[in-house]
Amino acid sequence: MRQPLILMAMIALALLAFASTAFAHAVTEGDKGYIQEVSGKKLIPFMYLGAKHMVTGYDHLLFLFGVVFFLYKMKHVAIYVSLFAIGHSTTMLAGVYFGWNVSAYLIDAIIGLSVVYKALDNLGAYQRWFGFQPNTKAATLIFGFFHGLGLATKILEYEIAQDGLIPNLLAFNVGVEIGQLIALAMILIVMGYWRKQASFWKHAYTANVVMMSAGFILIGYQMTGYFVA
Repeated sequence: MRQPLILMAMIALALLAFASTAFAHAVTEGDKGYIQEVSGKKLIPFMYLGAKHMVTGYDHLLFLFGVVFFLYKMKHVAIYVSLFAIGHSTTMLAGVYFGWNVSAYLIDAIIGLSVVYKALDNLGAYQRWFGFQPNTKAATLIFGFFHGLGLATKILEYEIAQDGLIPNLLAFNVGVEIGQLIALAMILIVMGYWRKQASFWKHAYTANVVMMSAGFILIGYQMTGYFVA
């Protein structure tokens, strides 16, 4: 029982983070101030900010957790994570560069929906309810677009300087991918250990229900913010 309880505790901690960070998209006040004030090429700082964003971004981590939940071969993990990275990188870079003005609340609500979608997919809900299986690769790429756009909307709000914009964005994106690899490694270590336990299949359903609940909570926070703001 200890291993599943540890996993549940990790997800619970992510849920507790919602109350204080649901509207910040994992960008702290200190990072916000730095982004607003800095100008020129700052490759290492922006790389650090990108890695920090991914490692502390509960929405990304929950989605990644769902994506790799039933992936046992590293080549399959690499394919899905690469699709997510392509989607995330594309809209983050394009969104900031072209100044796409999209409601951060609505985008983050869709990101919460991505967590719900993946949990239901892991539970086999679509096959039972509708008799078909959505294209999981396409869904991972599409939701990756929204995850990247979510961060782009926040960076735009902070009015990042045009001086050194492209190098800084590229450095930030490199940091995001480094952070994603770090987070993925931790998730795979936990999952690999848990899968060896007899309790895995017993508690897999509960883990995905908890993840789905986290997604609904995030959707609720963001939609409340959208209508109240």
